[in-house]
Amino acid sequence: MDQPKKLKAFVFDAYGTVFDVHSVVELTEKFFPGKGSLVSQTWRAKQIEYMFLRSLMGRYVPHNENTEAALIYTCKFLQLECDAARRTQLMNGYLELKPFPEAVAALEALSAYKRAILSVGTKSMLTAMVAHAGMEHLFDSLISVDAVKIYKPHPSTYQLVLDELHVNKSEVGFVTSNYFDVAGAKSFGFKVFWINRSNTVPDELGLLPDHVLQSLDELKQFI
Repeated sequence: MDQPKKLKAFVFDAYGTVFDVHSVVELTEKFFPGKGSLVSQTWRAKQIEYMFLRSLMGRYVPHNENTEAALIYTCKFLQLECDAARRTQLMNGYLELKPFPEAVAALEALSAYKRAILSVGTKSMLTAMVAHAGMEHLFDSLISVDAVKIYKPHPSTYQLVLDELHVNKSEVGFVTSNYFDVAGAKSFGFKVFWINRSNTVPDELGLLPDHVLQSLDELKQFI
């Protein structure tokens, strides 16, 4: 088990780790009765796919644009009416995602450490989401991949943590629920905590997390 002196910072992925991307279902269900969950799941899957495709092609766009493109595709694919006004409301919903129930208490328990977010979201997206949840006091830094114009899991995105927090790789506990992020952070050299809420099988990438947890509140055993 890691001792406090070995870690100086806990860095969190935002979407799916601290904030529940599917909390937007309430809004999607309002607009598309009976299909809210399907819209949310398709939207999220396409959003991630577009991140990888844009990175591979060297055609990065900020994540708000990536997210809107995924939403447009989702509505076309599911043959749902989604005019500009409705699309704006759905995009705004992505700025108001709810944190997971244990997130605030888990972050408060880590107050002796530097705490940051490293996310694919733009700085403005992250600032709005964190502020809406009233969690500004829980983070020392909100770090966006927009600074390097490529998405995780590219190594340059994880380097942003070292540059921002002035720590070494071995001093970072990286917390994520997304396995592509587990692999990327582990490959980079971070201590990785995988929040595996659904008991899913790890991807066969030859890269495993240091610790597998079911919720953020289990982090307290490592401090």
